[in-house]
Amino acid sequence: MIKKKIVIATGGTGGHVLPAYSLANSFLKKNYIIKITIDKRGMKYFENHSRFNFVKLPLSPLIKKNLFTISYSFLKILLSTIKSLLFLLQDRPSLVFGMGGYSSLPVCIAAFILRIKFIIYENNLLIGKANKNLLPFADKLFVSYKELEGVPKKYENKISTIGNIIREEIINLNINDDKTNYLENLKILVLGGSQAAKIFAEQLPEVFEKLKNSNKKIKIYQQCQKIQNDKLSNFYQKSEINYEIFNYTNNIIDYYSKANLVITRSGASVLGELINVKIPFIAIPLPSAADNHQYKNANFYASKGLGFLLEEKDIKNRLYEQIDSFYKDKSVIKNVLLSQRQYSDKKIFSNLNTEIEKILNEKN
Repeated sequence: MIKKKIVIATGGTGGHVLPAYSLANSFLKKNYIIKITIDKRGMKYFENHSRFNFVKLPLSPLIKKNLFTISYSFLKILLSTIKSLLFLLQDRPSLVFGMGGYSSLPVCIAAFILRIKFIIYENNLLIGKANKNLLPFADKLFVSYKELEGVPKKYENKISTIGNIIREEIINLNINDDKTNYLENLKILVLGGSQAAKIFAEQLPEVFEKLKNSNKKIKIYQQCQKIQNDKLSNFYQKSEINYEIFNYTNNIIDYYSKANLVITRSGASVLGELINVKIPFIAIPLPSAADNHQYKNANFYASKGLGFLLEEKDIKNRLYEQIDSFYKDKSVIKNVLLSQRQYSDKKIFSNLNTEIEKILNEKN
């Protein structure tokens, strides 16, 4: 039997690359031949994963600062598309799987030109610009939630709701700690995404100091940029706050197992992971995110009782009160945990495989 070839188009930030990593692992188990198109930024998420075959592309988002940056961006997109055409012509895969964002655009365009089937994946609650532009030509749009906004009605028949593509080790993680045990020990994990939110290191420590000074026993696990390590460490030492500083890591599972509250940006990947590992979280959307999609994500989870939403402008004024409310009424956290326990993405890979096999077996 001839093995089917699948190309996964990804790159850029962890929000696109980490689901691609999970997808690639799943496909390898099904005995598909996998290649991953990626850029320089995305390669750091695949360190020490030599079993994957990569095609590196000079990918770039469309930077609109001035005429030069726009021209340079278009040139890189054009070069990536040409390289994708040559690569796909030579390899002739059965399917291209676009992970969303600018990183999947040139590869999916090349697939369409060569009449190779391609799928796009959207894990946000608002369809991204790249996916929206690709949608008329795509064979399918896989989504995490049926509540996705922004899809024109005439393309709704292309949607398949499969769930969140996240790492199997996270789906199977079993954390038995009592997350409602806040009065005894509040263990806060701070995540800023692959960009390590700079403002979290600037504004959160004062909130934590206020918690500590109000006789709450806390420990902080905080992700930050490397240049912020010393300043943060000095502050926590001076404030006598128990802490651990770390920079971006793919090994986030270790920290999930230690925390009973997470303060995080609201990228789709991290929120999908948190509801699967059953940790209450306060999502603080990145205000500059394209089309305010991070706010859409956080608002969706908050409306479902799966977490809490706090806008960045309210960190100084409202974060302390939000956390303090958990002490005053434990049912707030218990209700979130109850909602999270009713949710699971354990079927994501069986859902994926079923849909992929259907597409691969369809006649052109």
